[in-house]
Amino acid sequence: MSPIIGTIIALGAVGGACGLAIRSMIKDKKAGKSLSCGCDCKHCSGACHMCAAKKDAGVSASK
Repeated sequence: MSPIIGTIIALGAVGGACGLAIRSMIKDKKAGKSLSCGCDCKHCSGACHMCAAKKDAGVSASK
């Protein structure tokens, strides 16, 4: 019975961590943060439309 309890606890911990990561990604997306573009324009090829829109609005694109 005890190996089953250990497995259930480990599964709960991994599931909780995944749930928190997904929750954070959803929260960032709703706040307008992109999941793929960090707007680190030093390393950008210039194809990021979000950074270009920020530059047009007068907002600094670098962190």
